[in-house]
Amino acid sequence: MELDFERCYRAVDSRDQRFDGCFYTAVRTTGIYCRPSCPAVTPKRENVTFYPSSAASQRAGFRACRRCRPDAAPGSPEWDVRADTIGRAMRLIGDGVVDREGVTGLAGRLGYTERHLNRMLTAELGAGPLALARAQRAQTARILVETTELGLAEIAFAAGFGSVRQFNDTMLEVYAGSPSQLREKRPAGRAEAGVINLRLAYRPPFHAASLLEFLEARTLPGVDEVCGDTYQRGLVLPHGSATVALRPGERWVFATLRLSDVRDLAPAVARCRRLFDLDADPVAVDGMLGADPAFAEAVRREAGVRVPRAVDGFEMAVRAVVGQQVSVVGARTTLRRILRAAGDLGGVVALSEGPSPTTEPTALAGASELTGFPTAAVIAGLPDSAFGMPASRRATIRALASAVADGKLDLEPGADRPETVARLLELPGIGPWTAGYVAMRAIGDPDVFLETDLAARRGAAALDLPDSPKALAKHAERWRPWRSYALIRLWRAA
Repeated sequence: MELDFERCYRAVDSRDQRFDGCFYTAVRTTGIYCRPSCPAVTPKRENVTFYPSSAASQRAGFRACRRCRPDAAPGSPEWDVRADTIGRAMRLIGDGVVDREGVTGLAGRLGYTERHLNRMLTAELGAGPLALARAQRAQTARILVETTELGLAEIAFAAGFGSVRQFNDTMLEVYAGSPSQLREKRPAGRAEAGVINLRLAYRPPFHAASLLEFLEARTLPGVDEVCGDTYQRGLVLPHGSATVALRPGERWVFATLRLSDVRDLAPAVARCRRLFDLDADPVAVDGMLGADPAFAEAVRREAGVRVPRAVDGFEMAVRAVVGQQVSVVGARTTLRRILRAAGDLGGVVALSEGPSPTTEPTALAGASELTGFPTAAVIAGLPDSAFGMPASRRATIRALASAVADGKLDLEPGADRPETVARLLELPGIGPWTAGYVAMRAIGDPDVFLETDLAARRGAAALDLPDSPKALAKHAERWRPWRSYALIRLWRAA
């Protein structure tokens, strides 16, 4: 991946936080690499090399800066929105696919040979899938070392390392300190039994109120809830269940996690980042939308509005189908009925009972009552009485659930977006609105526009924009490639 030296150096010299995660600065004289916003003295030009990924910096022999923690920088906004193989691969690696299924599993999901995938990733990111996964393992291990009382051997295997020796060697190479040394330097009283407290970085600005308002209007009892300024929900993860509480703050979203299996830390973090759209580039989005006079005042007043995403693609697809042609309140009522029926069949994964120690009084309150959404197999097997909707829509949900359960439909972050939309449209009862909504919220397409949506048309009218579907779609062309964000702003205007 070609990085423009002058542009990168100017970003480093100005300590521009917008570029954190987009590239990394390696200093040959010190042997460390930093994020662009590192507060240290700007290194001399002749001593600097720029890398497109943390893994590439580590592969070149550089250690992570202890001051700016570049390994914990926000994810790349480019990888987050790109629909090509590289973007899909990075989202899957971030979700822990390499640790669970190996490079063979990653390549199989993407439809390439291991050799060709390694060649593409190395050319684009300076490191292959194993190196990229290794960088993530090191970050996961550091979090567990600094925030839990787990034994170091337990942490090694929980983070995905094959042996304790590999774990020790990697931590020493990446952080210039052994795991025991890193544990000694952690702040006093930080680790708490049963709870992992994290700070999830994002690129400012971040309009948290709009995100929480959107999610609160759609919460489901037993699945998710908003308590004050904190959103909490249950998660179903590859190795078990979890609860998470997310509280937006300045520069960080504070996350409190309780995992039934610590191997799920990396997937849990990836899902939380997706849900709050933390890898977005709000400056680029607002710059494009703010150039339209219709949005100029809204962008100035509410900078950094994000697209509320999803932790579970199937859950979001069911919500979309249920929400067809009904109000948000009506959709919630129907979904509650489905959840009760699934619970009666034991289809919702129950979390372990017990105390939820935490530094935040509201975080994880009642966490033992929050569960993940039922699986596709459970929904497909529910009786007709569980749905409370017309037979045609009930058939749509069953067809959707069967397609996901059988592996014919992929709704996870590494899915091929055009292929997923095409397969959704093949299902009975799913049209462009539903497929587009799922593409936007479940698989993160930043350029979805639903011109027939009633709320979008009302928002357009409120902003003195054309409100007929055809005219609105034509006007929306100027908002590419950020039409999903424009849609959220139209909904707010409505």
